[in-house]
Amino acid sequence: MVTAACHVHSDWSYDGKWTLSALAAEFSRRGYRVLMMTEHDRGFTEKRRQEHRAACAAASSESILVVPGIEYSDAENRVHVLVWGPVPFVGEEVPTAKMLEAVKAAGGVAVMAHPSRMKAWKAFDPAWAGDLLGMEIWNRKTDGWAPSKTAPQLLEGTNLLPFVGMDFHDRRQMFPLSMELDIPANVTEESVLECLRARRCHPMALGRPLRERMSGWSEAKLNAAERCRRVLAKAYRFLKR
Repeated sequence: MVTAACHVHSDWSYDGKWTLSALAAEFSRRGYRVLMMTEHDRGFTEKRRQEHRAACAAASSESILVVPGIEYSDAENRVHVLVWGPVPFVGEEVPTAKMLEAVKAAGGVAVMAHPSRMKAWKAFDPAWAGDLLGMEIWNRKTDGWAPSKTAPQLLEGTNLLPFVGMDFHDRRQMFPLSMELDIPANVTEESVLECLRARRCHPMALGRPLRERMSGWSEAKLNAAERCRRVLAKAYRFLKR
C-alpha cells in the first residue's frame, strides 16, 4: 500500500505558503509516498497548468511523487471540486455540472471537497454523483479534528468513495489523514490515477482505517476533542486582539 496526502496547496495557490520542494521534503519525511496537489483555479490558465505540472515533476524524487491537480470552485465560491489527471484547464467560476462533464470527458478524477464549508452540502446535486469519484468526509481545515457531520448523509445512496484531505495551506493543517492506495507496481502519476479510477483506495485517520474512527467511543472522543479545539482557538483569537 502507498500512503498519499490529499488536498495540498503550495505557493502556486494565492493563499498557499510553502513551495513545492519544501512540501515534498516535509511530507516525505513524515512517511508519505504521494503528494496530491490541488492548487486553486484562481489565476490559472492552461499555460500555467502546464508550468505547474513541470514544477511538480521537478519537485518529485525517488521518495515522493508530487501529483499536479486543481481545486475548481463555482461562481459563488461555495462548491469546490478537487481534480487530478490529464484535464486541460476548464476555467474559473465554471458551473459545477459543466466542469465535471469536462473532467470526465478528459479522463480526469474528481472529488467534492469539504461539503460542510459554507454549507456546500445544501448545493449538492445528486446528478453530480455520476461524474464524481468521491467526496471528502473529513477535511482538516474545515472540519478540524473530527469528521464532517454532513458528508455521511450525502454519501448515503451513492457510489461515492469517502476521502480525507488536509486542505494544507500551512503547518496548522498538518494532521495524520491519508488515502491508502493499492498500487502494485511503480508509483507514477498514471498508476496513481489508475488506482483511483479502479477504486483501490481507502481513507485513513490517525493511523487507522477511517471507519474505525467514525464509530463508538472513537467518534465520541474525536468530537469532544474538536469542541475543545474550537473553544481554545476562539479564546486564543480573543486574547490576540
